[in-house]
Amino acid sequence: MKTLTRSEVEDLVVGATILGCGGGGSPEAGLKSIFEQMDAGNSVRIAPIGEFDDQDLLASPYFVGSVAPSQKKSVKPVIRDPVARAVEMIETRLGRRLAGTVASEIGGGNTAASIAIAAQLGIVALDGDLMGRAGPELHQSTVHICGLPMTPAAIVSESGNRLLVESYCGIDDYEAIARYVSVVSGGHAAVVDTPLTIADAEQCALLGTLSKCMEIGSALRKAREAGLEPVGTVASCLSNGRVIFEGIVSNYSWKDEKGFLFGDAHLEGNGRWNGHVFKSWIQNEHIVGWLDDKPIIMSPDPFVFLDPSTGHGITNDKLREGMKVAVVGSSIPEPWRKPKGIELFGPRHFGFDFDYVPFEQLAKDI
Repeated sequence: MKTLTRSEVEDLVVGATILGCGGGGSPEAGLKSIFEQMDAGNSVRIAPIGEFDDQDLLASPYFVGSVAPSQKKSVKPVIRDPVARAVEMIETRLGRRLAGTVASEIGGGNTAASIAIAAQLGIVALDGDLMGRAGPELHQSTVHICGLPMTPAAIVSESGNRLLVESYCGIDDYEAIARYVSVVSGGHAAVVDTPLTIADAEQCALLGTLSKCMEIGSALRKAREAGLEPVGTVASCLSNGRVIFEGIVSNYSWKDEKGFLFGDAHLEGNGRWNGHVFKSWIQNEHIVGWLDDKPIIMSPDPFVFLDPSTGHGITNDKLREGMKVAVVGSSIPEPWRKPKGIELFGPRHFGFDFDYVPFEQLAKDI
């Protein structure tokens, strides 16, 4: 078990934002949520799965909603801590206390939320998650690859909506329920779902990913302190990581629709990529990227826009025309390359008429 320092928390959130692929929640809000717990005297702890007891129970706390920066209904908060209320509902339903949390995804906001709620409850965050990156829908969870349910689930909004979902007939329905609550509640809702035994977590969780986030953030911080190039440092920390474009955002159009940010980002190349163009299709996160009109990376493989001067990930609510960006791609953990993973996270799932091709094959000549 490891008790995190403030510096380690900062490194973790930086790394999680990079693996958040432009989504995954607000890193500023995520960092604040953890620091608030530390300032209140609560320990922020993560542990490998081997340090949990066989009878322990884990669950995933996170927020569902669009990452769009505006057009959200203003609501008067009725429930000040919706995640904590959702935890109470789940514990009451199951008749037992949670021993730990497991992040639903890797992202600056949602990974931090899982860690912060663990600190608030006096429990431990598993050093692992259920995605390995951030993704836009509840479909994108490794529990579906393993055939495990996400219910019972509690969905709570600040506006006062509280739902206990006992079961669902399919993940499409559960996604629609959670997304609808977020929309009518002003844009976001807190969810606590996917209660897992330790045996279940051993089967489906991607382990060591929180430590990986800290490793990325630490390497980037040390590189900047040493005056080293940050973008290449990030790429070197990722599986088959490489820089696949550098340029300026020439056009960024987006809309807030059905609880998602849908967008298209176009880049004009500079330096080595002068005369080339890059396009990303976004559904909260970067999903498919094209280099000169040919796919160069596609979901579930992660890619992210980085600030070239710092190496930090740029979330899609902060992306603006005229920004200088570097694009780094990498390979997804192997469970997502199974047929069920491609069905739920591949390009055809998002409506594209082409099959998934691994990033290392598409980018082999870059």
